[in-house]
Amino acid sequence: MHGMKSDLFSAEYLAQPAAAPGMTLQNTKSIKYAVQGEMYARQGSMIAFRGSLQFERKGQGIGGLLKRAVTGEGLPLMSVKGQGEAWFAQEAANCFIVDIEQGDALTINGRNVLCFDPTLSYEIKTVKGAGMTGGGLFNSLFTGYGKLGVICEGNPIVIPVTGQAPVYVDTDAVVGWSAQLSTSLHRSQSVGSMIRGGSGEAVQLMLQGDGFVIVRPSEATPQKAAAH
Repeated sequence: MHGMKSDLFSAEYLAQPAAAPGMTLQNTKSIKYAVQGEMYARQGSMIAFRGSLQFERKGQGIGGLLKRAVTGEGLPLMSVKGQGEAWFAQEAANCFIVDIEQGDALTINGRNVLCFDPTLSYEIKTVKGAGMTGGGLFNSLFTGYGKLGVICEGNPIVIPVTGQAPVYVDTDAVVGWSAQLSTSLHRSQSVGSMIRGGSGEAVQLMLQGDGFVIVRPSEATPQKAAAH
């Protein structure tokens, strides 16, 4: 660093060369991916790269990827190919790496997906119910094996779901859940006026079975909602 002195240059912040290909946490707010071949990431999430990499927006390519016209939301992805390293982040959200093994199935809200290995399969699923116009809640189902980079505003809360009693979560707060759970959407007039800013109508996702659900503590604020 040419003799410049600052705690900015401490080892804590320095990006070291990758020891192995694939995904690692650079820190709690960023994921580093050592690319050898190909990987996928949310469009607009790459903050830096080095090496020989090519980038390509993915449209309907991978298994009807966006379906944006239908869902009104989706997961706009890009593929990153070649040899090199890339760093990904999203508005300083917390980053986590989930190891998915053969036979696992994890459902993640599209807004919480940051990047993933090409060995993972991805499809958009919908949760129906609550008499919602427009169909319901759209999520990404990941199967196969590999690492999935997940982002969460604030510290996530992982709630176990057991056969004893269903768990209800606010649809704006849900990050993801183990895909073997059965899910449905419920509209509750009375609870709505207590849980969320008193609009009198909230929709909860009801989960039943044995597994877990991940929720985030931050709410979509009116300013953020308007920006989307």
